[in-house]
Amino acid sequence: MDNAIQIKNNLISRIKNSKDLSLLKALQTIFDSLEEYHLSDAQKESIKMSRDEISVGNYIDNSTAISDIKEWLKKK
Repeated sequence: MDNAIQIKNNLISRIKNSKDLSLLKALQTIFDSLEEYHLSDAQKESIKMSRDEISVGNYIDNSTAISDIKEWLKKK
């Protein structure tokens, strides 16, 4: 039997038999963190546009952005 299948079957059995709520919640958290994110077409387009802007140098670095924000907040 394939090693991956053996591990999966072992985990399934242990999860089914577990009464440890903390363990089950921890496993749920792990699985939730592994879920893929599905982006809408609009989100994909926005990311593409942003990458295009960056590739032509149309951006400011993080330290400049933070400095600008701090300066803006002082005016508020």
